[in-house]
Amino acid sequence: MNVLITGGAGFIGSNLVHYISQFRPNWNMTVVDLLTYAGNLQNISSVLEGPKCKFVRADIADSAAMSKVFSSTRFDLVFHLAAESHVDRSIMGASAFVRTNVLGTQTLLDLARSSDVQRFVHVSTDEVYGSLGREGRFVETTPLDPTSPYAASKAASDLMVLACYKTHRFPVLVTRCTNNYGPYQFPEKFLPLFISNALEDKKLPLYGDGTNVRSWIHVNDHCEGLLRVAEKGREGEVYNLGGEEAAELENRYVAELLLQALKKPKELIEFVKDRPAHDLRYAVDCSKAQRELGWMPAISFEEGLQETVKWYSENRVWWEAIKSGEYLSYYQENYGERLSS
Repeated sequence: MNVLITGGAGFIGSNLVHYISQFRPNWNMTVVDLLTYAGNLQNISSVLEGPKCKFVRADIADSAAMSKVFSSTRFDLVFHLAAESHVDRSIMGASAFVRTNVLGTQTLLDLARSSDVQRFVHVSTDEVYGSLGREGRFVETTPLDPTSPYAASKAASDLMVLACYKTHRFPVLVTRCTNNYGPYQFPEKFLPLFISNALEDKKLPLYGDGTNVRSWIHVNDHCEGLLRVAEKGREGEVYNLGGEEAAELENRYVAELLLQALKKPKELIEFVKDRPAHDLRYAVDCSKAQRELGWMPAISFEEGLQETVKWYSENRVWWEAIKSGEYLSYYQENYGERLSS
């Protein structure tokens, strides 16, 4: 089995590379990543040392570069994870999100179709559904109603992927997942930002009043879901993947949990001006994946959070190197005027 993984040096992608290496050791992987701010070859260095994984630095929206990738190997399966994915950055400027998430996805679809790829798994997000009230859950047929430029670009890419199935009967599958957490997550996202700030005794900038609700899934549970979708999913279908009901929590409560795990004071939390159009709540109904694929999340949030806190505590060199240079400029631009100190 020859597998292409786009965005494989990023957070979810690198964890998928490790997961495949462990649980599908006979698969041959080609990892493509542009290595922008969130891509880091250190994330997969141990796997690249083996014979079953090779790396290509390329832009998925560059058709000439990606043509070389597809001409070098006949891929049976594509996991498409490469994306601009941070809401705050999309609010600052949306053009890069449109280029990578929409044009890049279409470039991959065109090349995969012409190369006779047997399965194309497009990894999306529950944010394409928009914001929920305090009740209910998103199902796969919920109308798309994105509220951020990031979510809008992912919704557009989802529709292009599904249109490729309807028009060409190309064997695509779409997954929409809730908030991931775990090792190798770039420290501008909620949990690694708050954990690393707490370890440095810095303020934790919490948007609004902290009552926005997110559903959390450990990245390894997500990776298992992606394998189930690739191997057992029905072509042309969408599958929601999300954490257990107990992992649907207010942001403020999650911040307090991690401070408790690190034995840090709650006073490190600082409420800051809310993000524009900040979605109140995300929650997905995963019964379709459970029914058709036999998939359910296996890692409780309590267990996963402890492991994640431990990983960032033991890997300070990894995130300290990241939280410098361009990251500092972004952090100041996004949070500088929001923080009171």
